[in-house]
Amino acid sequence: MNSLDFSIIAQAWPYLWSGLLFSLSLTAAAFLVGMLLGTLFALVQHFELRILSPLVRSYVALMRSIPLILVLFWFFFLVPVVLGHLVGNGRPIPIGATYTAFITFGLFEAAYYSEIIRVGLRAVNKGQFEACQALALSTFDTYRHVVLPQVFRVASPIILSQTIILFQDTSLVYVLSLTDLLGAASKLAQLNGRLVEMYLAVAVAYLIISSAASQFVASLRKKYTIVDAHQ
Repeated sequence: MNSLDFSIIAQAWPYLWSGLLFSLSLTAAAFLVGMLLGTLFALVQHFELRILSPLVRSYVALMRSIPLILVLFWFFFLVPVVLGHLVGNGRPIPIGATYTAFITFGLFEAAYYSEIIRVGLRAVNKGQFEACQALALSTFDTYRHVVLPQVFRVASPIILSQTIILFQDTSLVYVLSLTDLLGAASKLAQLNGRLVEMYLAVAVAYLIISSAASQFVASLRKKYTIVDAHQ
């Protein structure tokens, strides 16, 4: 322990900060894409659309059954080949590591958010739908103004818990040679030989962010439990 030099962290902080910003940007983008697609997928299954519903169920089952790192490899290596054949020149069309990460994470998280929202839709009291019919609300207005807001409110703790996992999973982009928080620390550690200091700094950063987010999730759960108890 006497040989540890934590002053190197302060010197490397600008580079670590850029890696952290990339991790947070990837988390935010994947969250937005995942929630939009996940809500759409959940509604497709909820309404049991004849053709789309089986396709969505298969997609969700596939994404939930394979590791994210494998999906990253598939997208990065196979999709350029497929695009090349579709265009007709037979040559792979590179997508790039950054686009691969953002697209893959969004598509992957959509499967998980879809299941969360789908369960939330099933939990909505049928009386809510009957009340909307009595008020002559259209199906679109019923779900937009009544059903989905309730689902998002009740499911928000689980959604945020999944987002914490998403933030932690962003470290997997190292396989694409992208510089996220962990990637930045790894590259610096290889340059200055301070592996312990760099990885400890990253561990502390993940711990602080994840713990703060977990505390927020716990407060939401407590808040909604109290509100539901008074209703």
